[in-house]
Amino acid sequence: MQMTDRGLLALVRHEGLVPGPYLDVKNVWTFGIGHTAAAGPPDPARMPRGMPADLDAGIREAFRLFRADIVAYEAEVLRAVKVQLEPHEFDALVSFHYNTGGIAKASLTRHLNAGNRAAAAQGFMGWLRPAAIRARREAERDLFRDGRYPTGTIPVWAVDRNGRVDFSRPIRRLTETEALALLRPASTRVPPTVPLPVPTQPSTAPSWWQRLMDFLKGKATS
Repeated sequence: MQMTDRGLLALVRHEGLVPGPYLDVKNVWTFGIGHTAAAGPPDPARMPRGMPADLDAGIREAFRLFRADIVAYEAEVLRAVKVQLEPHEFDALVSFHYNTGGIAKASLTRHLNAGNRAAAAQGFMGWLRPAAIRARREAERDLFRDGRYPTGTIPVWAVDRNGRVDFSRPIRRLTETEALALLRPASTRVPPTVPLPVPTQPSTAPSWWQRLMDFLKGKATS
C-alpha cells in the first residue's frame, strides 16, 4: 500500500519545504521536506549551509529525498497496523508517523488494531508537542476520520547560514500540479496502456508478388 497523491500533497504541505539545512523546533538538523539523518544519508548537519545557488535544483533535491524517505515510513505503518485500512486512513497514519516516529507505540495504533476507530481518531490528539503542532494533528485526525484532505499551495521557505528559517513570507509557492510533477517524476510514472492492434483475418486475395510470379510462370510455359 502506498500513499495517494492527495496524501503526499497533504504531508508535504504540513512539512513545508526548506531547500537548505535548518534547525527544527527540537534543534535537529533537517533538510528539504523533513529529512533528518535518522532517515539515512545525507546528514543535513554536514550539508552546505544557507540557500542553494540554484533554487530549482534545491527544490528537486528536497523532493528526491522525500520520495526515498517516505517508502520506509509507509512500510513501518503497514507493519504496525494489523487491520485493513482505507487509503485516507493510511495517508493520515503515514503523515502522523513521518512527523512523530511513534506509530509502533502510539495508543491510536492499539485502538485501531482493536477495531476502535473512533478512539484511534481521538488518539492523534495525544501527540501535541510542541503545542504549535495542534493544527497538524487536527488535520491528520480529520483526514483519518472523515477523509478530509487539506488543500492549497506548498510553501518554500528561506533559511540562513545559521539554520534559522524565515517564516515571515515564503519565497515561492508550488502549485499542486508542480508538486505532483516532482513527487511523481516521469521515470516513475506508470506508462499509459497502449491498446494492441486487433488482429484481422488474413486476406485470401493473392499478393502482388504472387500475381507477378503467376504471370512469369505463365509466360515461361506458353
